[in-house]
Amino acid sequence: MIDVIIIGAGPCGLSAAIEAGRQGLTALIVEKHFIVHSIYLYPNGMQFFSTAELLEIGDVPFTSQNDKPYRQEALVYYRRAAERYGLRIAAYEEAVSVQRRADGSFEVHTVNNRGQRQVREAAHVVIATGYFDQPNWIGIPGEELPKVTHYFNEAHPYTGMRVAVIGGSNSAVDAALELMRVGAQVDMIYRGDSVSDNIKPWVRPIFESMVEKGKITLHLRSRVTEITADTVTVTPNDGGESLKIENDFVLAMTGFRPNRELLSSAGVDMDDNMDKPVFNPSSMESNVPGLYIAGVIASGRNANEVFIETGRGHGKLIAAHIAAKSL
Repeated sequence: MIDVIIIGAGPCGLSAAIEAGRQGLTALIVEKHFIVHSIYLYPNGMQFFSTAELLEIGDVPFTSQNDKPYRQEALVYYRRAAERYGLRIAAYEEAVSVQRRADGSFEVHTVNNRGQRQVREAAHVVIATGYFDQPNWIGIPGEELPKVTHYFNEAHPYTGMRVAVIGGSNSAVDAALELMRVGAQVDMIYRGDSVSDNIKPWVRPIFESMVEKGKITLHLRSRVTEITADTVTVTPNDGGESLKIENDFVLAMTGFRPNRELLSSAGVDMDDNMDKPVFNPSSMESNVPGLYIAGVIASGRNANEVFIETGRGHGKLIAAHIAAKSL
């Protein structure tokens, strides 16, 4: 039996595996997609808000020619970090349930992309599943249409199209600018008085200039209330008259939230107010002995509560706690 199974091969899961190895523990990562899948889903040209140093794991230097690294650089870096430490990763294998045995060890039931099921055993489990698989749905008519997506990879497919971008965060602003550059007609709809205060400072002036020039039409204090095959309906927050806009595609940049089902099925308690798992912040151990939380899954409904910069440190706490048990 191995010492620890880590569910999720994002940066925080990789960090947990590295730190476990440093403590002399055997570790296996189970990942339903592939290494750092969440970063792979970022837009192709996405630039991080953080410096390369703040994204490092396992004391592996992250060198970049830019002040803030780009998505592609991060993909290369995390592959290299995993290779340097020889991490064991079972890719394309989804953990469907975690069960604690009477002796305190765990069974992790998995199924791979060929439909094959197996039971993996470990003395401890770390759940580091991130949040990118579960978008925040708006709950409006037409949101299920094929023209609507919660993910944006690149602008090219939208060349010359009429595109509505819902949201006012960095992802929404980045998408709007990329769409504008390929000749899309962009309407951006956001419920706030202005776009987020956290917009990257080197991006904000460019975005504001494009809005002033009419390259991007910004609808503030408004929300999309209906989507049809060829329109979106924009309604002011104050209940004013709605505007129906001709439209080909909708990018709902409304954020994501962690999937708690695996945690709940394993017996982890949740905070009623923020749907936040109960854990000891000094060790990251949940109320289930031997089961730990790492990364953004430790946050409440606000997934922005935990980032790579903070979540990467969870692995050290977990590994040290597990190692101390055997002393």
